[in-house]
Amino acid sequence: MKTGFVWNELYGWHDTGTAAGHAFASTKVQPYQHYESSETKTRFASLVEVSGLGQQLVKIPAIPATEADILRVHTKEYLARIKAESLLPKGGDAGDGESPFGNGGYDIAALAAGGAIEALRAVVNGTVNNAYALVRPPGHHARPSTGMGFCIFANAAIAIQNVRETMGVQRVVVVDWDVHHGNGTQEIFYSDPNVLCISIHQDNLYPADSGFIDDIGEAAGSVINIPLPAGSGNGAYIETLEKVVLPAIRNFAPDVIVVASGFDASAADPLGRMLVTSSGYRQLTELLLNVADEVCAGKLMMTHEGGYSPIYVPYCGLAVLETMSGIKTDVPDPFGEGYDRLPDQALNTAQRERIGQAAKIHKL
Repeated sequence: MKTGFVWNELYGWHDTGTAAGHAFASTKVQPYQHYESSETKTRFASLVEVSGLGQQLVKIPAIPATEADILRVHTKEYLARIKAESLLPKGGDAGDGESPFGNGGYDIAALAAGGAIEALRAVVNGTVNNAYALVRPPGHHARPSTGMGFCIFANAAIAIQNVRETMGVQRVVVVDWDVHHGNGTQEIFYSDPNVLCISIHQDNLYPADSGFIDDIGEAAGSVINIPLPAGSGNGAYIETLEKVVLPAIRNFAPDVIVVASGFDASAADPLGRMLVTSSGYRQLTELLLNVADEVCAGKLMMTHEGGYSPIYVPYCGLAVLETMSGIKTDVPDPFGEGYDRLPDQALNTAQRERIGQAAKIHKL
């Protein structure tokens, strides 16, 4: 089993400025860090190295996405604006006033999209069996004409369009387990019958009024949304995969599976109210690897999205990478045992009903 891994030091240099969460500093708001700081990703990358796992992964160099790559998904006007603001001494914002980037932000965002492209190309051409692109800034909220939700370019969508247009890939499933709805990816592929977008997210968290269970896309069945109730843990997420996600993937029969991998559904995240643990992510990864073996010769690529707990994201990420590679390190999750025994980890009636509703809508 060969697992590819993308990480570039410049991802840690994406500058989101001084803020307190996403509230910008003022005389009424004491300066601190933006939620989307470098800490979660750099600490994840550091743990991969310290664990010894990094030496056993196939390093995939990140190459910046070209303008042609980006324009397969985004408008010319949006690309031009990001490039122009990137030249300003203090940078600019992706579009919602809460997604800042510093001077040179375009170059790093293009490198993030390019990292996702290179990871997916390596999976499709068989250089590796699967791959994880630990990129930053994230991308699943970026829409064709604007960024939002800390996202500049739609990394996963850009990578998908690259391999569809240059490598003969036809059908792709996107599984988004970030705690927030993958609205950008959904919008990009909303009318495309050959890309199935599946989003598992906390109900009506972000964006507001997005990710409804009865939204199935313009191309029949091209969108599956499973908005889980707040407080859902490992039991609900595993049930969601078993009853909705895996049957949908089998029915769709993709050439490759792309996972928008956010770890903000974890029990420690400040922006979500879910309870998934590293052991939960390990089980979710195993289920997806198994179905990938069934339907698309194991071809699966994950690209990093959210996750805002610097202390816990690294352990969730390491669990995923260990499962993808089949290599277990000797690094334990120091928090997992306590989170795993929380009573709300078990599937409850409300969660089962919501998952059943999604399965019924899509005849799964």
